[in-house]
Amino acid sequence: MWTADEIAHLCYEHYRINLPKQGKPEPNREWTLLAAVVKIQPIADQTWDSPDKPVRVTKEVVSMGTGTKCIGRSKMRKSGGDASIIPMLECEDQPCCPVRTDWANNPSMEASGNLKPTEDKRKCEGPDSPVTKKMRHEPGTPATEVANGGAHRQSFGNQESGPIPPSVSSSNLTSGELAAVTGMAPGGAKVVDVHRTGAKCVPGEAGDSGMPGVAYHQVGLLRVKPGRGDRTCSMSCSDKVARWNILGCQGALLMHFLEEPIYLSAVVIGKCPYSQEAMQRALIRRCQNVSALPNGFGVQEVKIQQSDLLFEQSRCAVRAKRADSAGRLVPCGAAISWSAVPEQPLDVTANGFPQGATKKGIRSLQARSRISKVELFRSFQKLLSSISEDKWPDSLRVRKLETYQDYKEAASTYQEAWSALRKQAFGPWIRNPPDYHQFK
Repeated sequence: MWTADEIAHLCYEHYRINLPKQGKPEPNREWTLLAAVVKIQPIADQTWDSPDKPVRVTKEVVSMGTGTKCIGRSKMRKSGGDASIIPMLECEDQPCCPVRTDWANNPSMEASGNLKPTEDKRKCEGPDSPVTKKMRHEPGTPATEVANGGAHRQSFGNQESGPIPPSVSSSNLTSGELAAVTGMAPGGAKVVDVHRTGAKCVPGEAGDSGMPGVAYHQVGLLRVKPGRGDRTCSMSCSDKVARWNILGCQGALLMHFLEEPIYLSAVVIGKCPYSQEAMQRALIRRCQNVSALPNGFGVQEVKIQQSDLLFEQSRCAVRAKRADSAGRLVPCGAAISWSAVPEQPLDVTANGFPQGATKKGIRSLQARSRISKVELFRSFQKLLSSISEDKWPDSLRVRKLETYQDYKEAASTYQEAWSALRKQAFGPWIRNPPDYHQFK
């Protein structure tokens, strides 16, 4: 029906042709991240004269977004009028020290189980080190940017083969994941790649070990996206997609009008550092035992594939083009949101507000992003007003509903499924305080 390259090419072409220049990165100086939703439908009136005959389909981009960061907790508005995507400051390529060769050259280190940070590592990560200072103000790449091209790749091709350090063999990586991340088999081989994330573990999770090499992070934990020095309340992309894989991507409000959730059938990743096992674990396996869900909800076996096509304005692509250019490579200072709707399909924001909004007018209706919670709620209310009240779903008629929070909580089957997911897999999930959802 389709290939990963076909989907990636469709999205890249849509970005290039259908999105205006406004909000896009400045060529050879800025980069951004890209995500899209593609609707795939079988073509009607096909003949099925052979079981091996491929199904012909139509493919349409129905939404697309760019951006790199979420606003910090202190910038959130209780009125629901801000969007979450803001520019990201340039970060250190490697926010912690690379894998050391000591393990390969000093087997006694493995035998003794001495996992204390070395003097070099302490210097690298000390409070006065340039890396630590940089990290305080310019956090690293979110965990799931490994999936969309934002993760850093560090190569150590000249390192000698050696035994797997105890901090690696005792971590919760599978042998396949270990090989994918480090490039070495369980018997020991070269260290190839080391990936780091600036996404912080949520309170209540075990936290990262901070040990050298691939054991630096604990995998499978819930994380929040880094902010501009201001911690965010926004969960990482992989956490959100894993949630969608059980609750659907329609959210609570639209669930009032649906008999069952809307699930993604596939996730296609552009060309970037990639691990199939890590993606399977992040999106499916850590929630695969969730049970006792209401009718229509369930853990989906979403198809995960990677394309060989590189997004031309990704960090990797822009960096390669400007190898000998002067000046810093920086993230784009705007975020684009586009959807296939007849009215106002485009929204370009900076710092969570429409691009060009002034401080003086920031509280006006015109300064609301079209994808802010309050504007999405307005669209929902507009939909309700177009329907005779006696034809509303029962979930909207059982009691008087006023606030955004009221309408979300009234989607009982969605809330039941969300409660089961939190109890069984995502207990520490960060939820915004109720007073951020009391607007009408």
